[in-house]
Amino acid sequence: MMGVQRAEAQLFYAFDLESHVPADHLLREIDRFLDMDGMRERLRPFYSHTGRPSIDPELIVRMLVIGYVMGIRSERRLCQDVHLNLAYRWFCRLDLDDKVPDHSTFSRYRHGKFRESELLRQVFEATVERCLKEDLVSGEGFAVDASLIPADANKTRSIAARDWNPDVAREAGNRAAREYLETLDDAAFGAASPVQPKFVAKSDPAAQWTRAEESRPYFAYATNYLIDTKSSVIMDVEATRAIRQAEVGASRTMIDRTEQRFGIRPEWLAADTAYGNAENLGWLVEERQITPFIPVIDKSERTDGTWSRSDFEWDPENDQYICPEGHALRQFRRNYSDPNRGKDITGRRKYRALKSDCDACPSKHLCCPKVDARSVTREEHEDAREVARACRTTKAYKLSRDKRKKVEMLFAHLKRILNLTRLRLRGPNGARDEFLLAATAQNLRKLAKLRPTFGQMEVTA
Repeated sequence: MMGVQRAEAQLFYAFDLESHVPADHLLREIDRFLDMDGMRERLRPFYSHTGRPSIDPELIVRMLVIGYVMGIRSERRLCQDVHLNLAYRWFCRLDLDDKVPDHSTFSRYRHGKFRESELLRQVFEATVERCLKEDLVSGEGFAVDASLIPADANKTRSIAARDWNPDVAREAGNRAAREYLETLDDAAFGAASPVQPKFVAKSDPAAQWTRAEESRPYFAYATNYLIDTKSSVIMDVEATRAIRQAEVGASRTMIDRTEQRFGIRPEWLAADTAYGNAENLGWLVEERQITPFIPVIDKSERTDGTWSRSDFEWDPENDQYICPEGHALRQFRRNYSDPNRGKDITGRRKYRALKSDCDACPSKHLCCPKVDARSVTREEHEDAREVARACRTTKAYKLSRDKRKKVEMLFAHLKRILNLTRLRLRGPNGARDEFLLAATAQNLRKLAKLRPTFGQMEVTA
């Protein structure tokens, strides 16, 4: 006999939301690690002591976490899914007859209390603390990298950089333009580089007109990750313009902030060539005592067949270079009464050989065939650069090169699983909020994967 489904009307229903959420559901695991302690105390100064009670800020945060963990990019759709999905309701502490907030609530909280109190950074740092408690962080080695995320800006509504100035931004009057004016002196944005891009987006002036490999130019921001290489836990995240100088500066900011917040300074740092300039290597080696597993940006090698600087031996005790024929190249041949005489303001030092030595040298055609005497420059922070070159010959460097790929895997996860292929929010603050929530979601998913309760219960049984 063919059965027929009938929905019989009942006056009372006994429905247990808890029992309808599977024991191995991702949100059950994440709920164990999402720490909301202290959130209300942090937000209390931003609320009035009179008036109607507001929507619970914890509910807003939980809904945002669902959106980024499950890759739901639309806040309208997020509200619909929370309304319909029993697991989402359970995670948000909503009963069956509880009303889901309107999508406009997110904007009011984001541009107001959350941003003023830096609540989203607190939520992110709470996940890092939980990773520390779960022994997912070793603190021995970190890796850093950046990835471009397209901004919510259109080329057809941009203007040429020569026609752009702060007055135009003031006339625009939108929130992203105001944030752009506020960050002109910020090294991560306006002050990162004096070079102006070809185009500026009126809807989001802080977004950088850039071009990635094998792609058309577009407006983008850069998300910067600092990860611990043990379990790929994201220790810090920073939003910048898509400029190398800003990305390198962000790496220093994240290293210092991680040390101040968690008391962790890595023994070594792995990164690609973009972070191998002399200033950054000097900061790592001389100021922070961090071993750099980073390829050095070096343009001293010659391509015309003559000897390069690497063919000359450095003698630190006598402050001189020794050429392959054994002649000394010195910066000064006599002592000056003024110690500052002859110093280059850029920190670069020039070492010269004697003309008489070069004239009598049998290898002059391999050294300086077009000049009377050979000279070699020594860049600022050259000692740190030599440390980085020496590190590249070690076995640890080869291991760090493989571990550095974990950052790129996180970026792939960010774009393919979390679906963060384009920003929804505009301005520097909007980029920060999105990147913080995305990094929070990735750390929570990492905790749920590596420290599951459901799997432990099965093993125990």
